Amino acid sequence: MVILFDQYNLPDNVYEIIFSTNQQVIVAKLLIEEMKLKDGEIGKTEMSMFATALHEGTLLETEKEGMFKTKKTTKLSYNKRQFYDRILTPMKTMGIIDYDLYKKTYKLSEKFNKNMMRVGLMWLQELRKPPIRFALKSK
Repeated sequence: MVILFDQYNLPDNVYEIIFSTNQQVIVAKLLIEEMKLKDGEIGKTEMSMFATALHEGTLLETEKEGMFKTKKTTKLSYNKRQFYDRILTPMKTMGIIDYDLYKKTYKLSEKFNKNMMRVGLMWLQELRKPPIRFALKSK
């Protein structure tokens, strides 16, 4: 997974930095919110049920704050295989979600933050390295 961002136009939402499409952003946010509701940890079966619900199409109810509170219902459908390939697997490899093989549970993790800090430190080390001269050969 490659994270590309524009330092001058950083979105307010971390999901928009990590995922490329609006639908992926929504699905990832739904997954994290579902996990937060269950104390940051869900089982393999619950994850499968979540993916199946998305695959079959689930209704989302959003509330708009303002002078008048309005509710909007939207149907969201996301392919189960694509959920695992494009949402869950990248979140696991980036350290956002951990999978415990013994307990067979998915758990929210802080490893993503630590990895991003490590990337920043790697960049600082690169900046401080002395320059290397390259000789370009012409044919």
